Amino acid sequence: MKFFEKLLIANRGEIAIRVMRACRELDIDTVAIYSDADKNALHVRYADEAFYVGEAHPSKSYLNMERIIDIAKKCGAEAVHPGYGFLAENYRFAKLCQDEGVTFVGPRWKSIKAMGSKIGSKQMMKDAGVPVLPGTDGGITDIEEAKKIAADIGYPVIVKASAGGGGIGMQIVHDEKSLEEAISGSQRIAKSAFGDATVFVEKYLIKPRHIEFQVLVDEHKNAVHLYDRECSIQRRHQKLIEEAPSPIMTDELRERMSASALKVAEASDYTNAGSVEFLYSQGNYYFMEMNTRLQVEHTITEFITGIDLVKQQIAIAAGESLQFEQKDLSIRGHAIECRINAEDPLNNFAADPGKILRYRSPGGPGIRVDSGIHMGYTIPPNYDSMIAKLCAWDSTRHDAIQRMRRAISEYIVLGIKTTLPLHYAIMNNQQFIDGNTHTHFLQEEHILKTLERYKRDEETRMQTLAGSFDQGKKVAAITAAVNTYIQQKKS
Repeated sequence: MKFFEKLLIANRGEIAIRVMRACRELDIDTVAIYSDADKNALHVRYADEAFYVGEAHPSKSYLNMERIIDIAKKCGAEAVHPGYGFLAENYRFAKLCQDEGVTFVGPRWKSIKAMGSKIGSKQMMKDAGVPVLPGTDGGITDIEEAKKIAADIGYPVIVKASAGGGGIGMQIVHDEKSLEEAISGSQRIAKSAFGDATVFVEKYLIKPRHIEFQVLVDEHKNAVHLYDRECSIQRRHQKLIEEAPSPIMTDELRERMSASALKVAEASDYTNAGSVEFLYSQGNYYFMEMNTRLQVEHTITEFITGIDLVKQQIAIAAGESLQFEQKDLSIRGHAIECRINAEDPLNNFAADPGKILRYRSPGGPGIRVDSGIHMGYTIPPNYDSMIAKLCAWDSTRHDAIQRMRRAISEYIVLGIKTTLPLHYAIMNNQQFIDGNTHTHFLQEEHILKTLERYKRDEETRMQTLAGSFDQGKKVAAITAAVNTYIQQKKS
């Protein structure tokens, strides 16, 4: 069945190509948009049609709602897929699509709006019987009241912005004397970043695990979950590695958490694909937020379930019913995703945009690479630093880790710094191998501090590789660096 004749992808890079691939298999024509910085990007070449959307800065291009809708209407696109990031969780854009008669491939705008407020969504879930962290019930208006609540729930606490995401505005507070300053600081940051200064306080968990559940809901109220993903390894509150299923999941815990995830979807009148995120600590879990869009890490859920989530999104947006029930779904094997960023882990994860001089992606059984880059491509400094997603699947977690190690050793990117060596080090870390991860894993395991010892050698190695373009030397150099790291850990 052909759900739409033509679909516009309101995004760029690897996610734009991911959506286009699904469309090509569904015989749907695709429309790309591009900024000044992306005129030579791969997603522009891959699409059936491509239209200039504006200047390099996102506000002038990929965030320009009116311009995107104008392009969609002029080229005859019946639907718009927002990908993730940019306008994917902007309820105003979803509403504009509806008002202009263009199908938004995602949830209803009212659901996006409801779940976009951390305070509002938390109260909604509390009313629905979903576990939430203790804290203020609304935005902070009285500092003394906030101090009283913080004292009651116990320090440490965390101050969060109600709007936005990505960890922006979050501040951890360990005592009362620091609370007032933290609240003021978070309010300033939230106002600047999101135009909304509302912040709240809740209990801070020391070493929680970040576990999320993928849900699918069609327009006819049919709902399923596609199991769990562990996303605990992060830097600056942003994910680096994800795996499915979570290594600590039991049948009993999965039953409870998945039931809560479906309650979240029902309470928010949700449709399409979404992810319900929880914090887990010492046998208890708590609702954190709902991502009302396709997740970066949807790939590993596709690996373990065999369900194409993008195709499901498109079918649901076209009004189709789900073609399967919960009893039809099962977990097959284990999958891991490494986000490959153009960043220098040895320099506080500073972005490292530039020209890719040599490029070769890994392959073989159980390997998937989603990327929007190629040899000779210049990574612009204007957007997110993620350049690819490297995914590995195998029948067991142990074998998936082994396969990921092999794939990383094959992955060659010259001309820029990437997080590949860091990922290899994590894949060899015994705590990770044992499944003992949490949101402070990088700091706890001192992986960055260990890698810092080899910063000079790493810089020399990259300079040598950039000059020689010798792929064999690159593999040998990475292997040597990792072996040195492993020996250091053992000693």
